[in-house]
Amino acid sequence: MVSEDVVFDSGTARRDVQRHLGAVAVIAMDDSDRVLLIRQYRHPVGAWLFEPPAGLLDVPGEDPWRTAQRELAEEAGYRAATWNTLVDLLNSPGGSSEAIRVYLARDLEPLPEGRPATGELEENHLPRAWVPLTEAVELILSSAIGSPSAVAGILALAAVHPDGLDRLRPADTPWPMRAHLVESGRVHPLTSVVGTVETKRGES
Repeated sequence: MVSEDVVFDSGTARRDVQRHLGAVAVIAMDDSDRVLLIRQYRHPVGAWLFEPPAGLLDVPGEDPWRTAQRELAEEAGYRAATWNTLVDLLNSPGGSSEAIRVYLARDLEPLPEGRPATGELEENHLPRAWVPLTEAVELILSSAIGSPSAVAGILALAAVHPDGLDRLRPADTPWPMRAHLVESGRVHPLTSVVGTVETKRGES
């Protein structure tokens, strides 16, 4: 967390900002148009949530697509032959620099050895559910699913499925917002930052 003085035309405002690592998520869809959700405990909200496989960009130098492949393996025990960039979002730009890229993974195959152990306590037991895409949309609209990566990813997939899948971007599509956040010092991998920085509105 950092406190920054932001200079506006009419004055200066102090703002607290979470400089986030960034993250990726994976909407995995099988040949029956079902999407894979896992149930995971999220302590900040004190609840078990249904979410897609996801993870932080916490390995220095690792490509986000590679992170997504790793998370699909670690949290779901699958690999995919077909990948696309589905949607990019800023999770909470009023207070955090967290940028999330959501991928679509298809042509799935279970890992022969199953899910690799990661040592993360929250990942010891991750129940899986295959949910028809149309039902997943209804679960979002009824507030049964509220994870931002699930909401954005599932609704984006529903918007292009089935006839618009060929419009999706390649998995290795550049991520301009992520690049901007890194270049402007708004991402601090694996560090805790406390301080005061003066910035001006409109600077990149």
